[in-house]
Amino acid sequence: MLLPFPKQTLIPYAETLLIAAAGGVTFTLIGVPAGLVSGSMLVTAAAALMGRPTKVPLSLARVCFVLIGILLGAVVTPATLRGMATWPMSIVVLSASTAVMIVATTAYLRFVHGWEPLSALLGASPGSMAQALALATEFGANMRGIAIVQTVRVLVVTIGLPSGLALFGLAASGLPPTPPGASASLGELAVLLVASTASAVLVHWLRFPGGLLFGAMAASAALHGGDFVHVTLPWWLGSSAVVVLGALVGSRFANTSLAMLLEYFWAALGSAAVAIAVSAAFVLVVVSLLPFHASDVLIAFAPGAQDTMMVLALALRLDPVYVGAHHLTRFLIVTFSVAVTARRLARNSGGVTASGEKRRRPGALED
Repeated sequence: MLLPFPKQTLIPYAETLLIAAAGGVTFTLIGVPAGLVSGSMLVTAAAALMGRPTKVPLSLARVCFVLIGILLGAVVTPATLRGMATWPMSIVVLSASTAVMIVATTAYLRFVHGWEPLSALLGASPGSMAQALALATEFGANMRGIAIVQTVRVLVVTIGLPSGLALFGLAASGLPPTPPGASASLGELAVLLVASTASAVLVHWLRFPGGLLFGAMAASAALHGGDFVHVTLPWWLGSSAVVVLGALVGSRFANTSLAMLLEYFWAALGSAAVAIAVSAAFVLVVVSLLPFHASDVLIAFAPGAQDTMMVLALALRLDPVYVGAHHLTRFLIVTFSVAVTARRLARNSGGVTASGEKRRRPGALED
């Protein structure tokens, strides 16, 4: 029987996925924030830097973009949608904070570290690592730099915020409560998969930036937000998709010099500092003018990943609906604005990324 890939290609694929899975599981077990994606990415990147032939097949990457879109859309619930209408002034301030954060961080990466506009925008996008990486892949942006900047910001925020809140006594400690289990309806799961896949294929066919991920996310969000379905992907399937995404990103670190790696690391720390400073300024405005707890506002306005911030809200015994409504608002703003702006920048920019790599045509994905 013929294999879908030649044997000499299949072995590097299998090695890459095994390395990524080992890294993701290890980081998760030792308690690293967002351990699956950060562990799989960092360990695969280390293997690539050591000269291993790290590769992820195009077909598998596309399937995982659809699965991750379904996961992202599942965070939309009727409660978070109602919350967006309950706290209008806080939502307005959050929207302004998002715009200022993107502009300030993009400017920092452009003018301090010399990044080209598209890569700077994707590196600056708060709380949208999966979309930023998908768009970077689609438009041939500086994948290595974007991945490092996004990952370092998530790690700094996720590790630093709980420590800071505990230091000032602003949040309770302890294990997060176990979330209520969703109905394991196979019928609902089938509807979710079919609708999300169809939407992903349609949006990708329309050549929307990051179409596979965005299309699946839109359908999943509509089904969950409209209270039509109450299930999401099985944990093992969602986790596998996240690991593959980490492997895809980590494999881009091949042929990266130590000097380039250090340059990206300093860009990551500096851009994280800019994003956190902007967030802190708007948190002070909300706490001064509106009757909300400082700890709730800090987590709600933090430039971290949406799912990670929700876990932090539960772990710190904060208001998960308030936090979720604000992160959903920012996620929607970033998703639409960055996708449209990225397409415009990709059309207007030259043929080379900040890392010196030749830009691939829109829609292309290395196998």
